[in-house]
Amino acid sequence: MQNPIVFIHGSGDSARIWRLQLEYFGKDRTFAIDLPGHGQRIDSLPEEVSVMDYTRSAHEIIFDELHLDHPIIAGHSLGGAIALVMGLEHGSELGGLILIGTGARLRVHPDLLKGAKETPQQANLQLKQMSIAATTDPVLLASPADEQTITGPKMLYRDLSACNIFDMMPRLSEIHLPTLIICGTEDRLTPVKYSEYLYSHIAGSTLHIIPLAGHYVFREQPEAVNRAIEEWIQQM
Repeated sequence: MQNPIVFIHGSGDSARIWRLQLEYFGKDRTFAIDLPGHGQRIDSLPEEVSVMDYTRSAHEIIFDELHLDHPIIAGHSLGGAIALVMGLEHGSELGGLILIGTGARLRVHPDLLKGAKETPQQANLQLKQMSIAATTDPVLLASPADEQTITGPKMLYRDLSACNIFDMMPRLSEIHLPTLIICGTEDRLTPVKYSEYLYSHIAGSTLHIIPLAGHYVFREQPEAVNRAIEEWIQQM
């Protein structure tokens, strides 16, 4: 029996962002969770949190609510940081990691942080525009799959602040799990060099760079991403 896959969204998103992955892999083997304060999940965390705080919440959802056995944790951006921490702190409970458009350190530009705090709607739009490649149809930004259901105007700032203080670079060699790393060639937020760093420091990992895609590679090129995940799972 194949390991279940749990998808964890990034900053300012919700579980709905993974619609195309859930449709492809089937809801009997895949799950997409909302982090606290996102989507349908009530907020249970303070205004200032760390990636570790989000990781504890995700762990509780995955194991205490869903009762999954050795799931593969697939995370995008902030979700990828959560996946990394889960791999470090709870590796024996997991079946593997899929790291999409993320990095071992996720510094956020001060202007974007300031905007997320002072003008969150405008900052959210700016972030979305930066998240797709120049060749991607901008209609993607307004598609139903891209609807965001954050509760509260402070959520984007909280997410980005958690990313900004995240740094797992010194600990990557401690991860001993099958790991797939995916990045779009035109990712401006977590450039290819971030994924290459992960690949060079996580033993036995697999790197898949997808052309004509930015930070939202799994929405811009869903067929390529889904196929890369499927092939990697078959080779595990």
